[in-house]
Amino acid sequence: MRRSIDDSVDDHPAGDPERLPVSWAVALTDDCEACGDGELRVVVTVEEAGRAGAGLVAHLAPTTARRLRVALAAALREIGEDPGA
Repeated sequence: MRRSIDDSVDDHPAGDPERLPVSWAVALTDDCEACGDGELRVVVTVEEAGRAGAGLVAHLAPTTARRLRVALAAALREIGEDPGA
């Protein structure tokens, strides 16, 4: 099973030759042989926009996915934004 949750590109202004546009995607999978047969993972993919298949893919266990969520919420609070639900 593989299910896409969301994807987009970063918000860095276009045209900066030192910072290429980056795309990200979040999905779910249970077919990672290395993670354990049938074990659900949150998959986070980050790659240069337009270069599908050339990026980094992280398979996060639920505990690690929650840790990433907490870190993103903390970063949002640091810049004065509501981290949401």
